[in-house]
Amino acid sequence: MKKLLLSAVILVCSLTMKAQTVNDTPLKDIDVEYVQIVGTSKLLSTKLTIEIDFGQKTKFFSSGKETIVKDFDGKAVDFNSMIDALNFMSKNGYEFVNAYAISVGNQNVYHYLLRNKKHKTE
Repeated sequence: MKKLLLSAVILVCSLTMKAQTVNDTPLKDIDVEYVQIVGTSKLLSTKLTIEIDFGQKTKFFSSGKETIVKDFDGKAVDFNSMIDALNFMSKNGYEFVNAYAISVGNQNVYHYLLRNKKHKTE
């Protein structure tokens, strides 16, 4: 009976845990000191699309989809705001360093520089 219960708990946990990835790399496995997150608003929505640049290699004619945060099913993760994205990244082991925004046309593009807490030296 205990084995059956343990198996059920493991199955439920594996189905509910969804690893977020960038360029098919889980966020927690990105082994660099700094990353930059770039947030752009979605057309006709209050949500943001977040792209993460950690120096990864992308294809020359890429659509930029390699840098978008994706869930376990490969769908883009939507964020309510840059603070939502910052809190998300903090939970994944990163801390805020600096931020700035630029305007492209009528759209603000937000850039946040983050540092991996694993690489922090004191």
